[in-house]
Amino acid sequence: MVTERNEADRCLDVREIDGEPFGEITAELEALPDDETLLLINSFEPEPLYQVLEERGFRHETTSDGSEAWYVEIRHE
Repeated sequence: MVTERNEADRCLDVREIDGEPFGEITAELEALPDDETLLLINSFEPEPLYQVLEERGFRHETTSDGSEAWYVEIRHE
């Protein structure tokens, strides 16, 4: 089950970013300690990101709350 926003070690809501959020996402991934979890919140399912996560040694779990928010819990493998 995906971590609640207030339970995640770090949270990045890319819905608040004007423009392409990939740079901010990769910066958060690079700074993520091995024992912490990043909760990414997006307005759509970020399917193109999944391969990037896999290539960088991360695993993820994605859920949607039924509205326009998608939650991706990201952690190191």
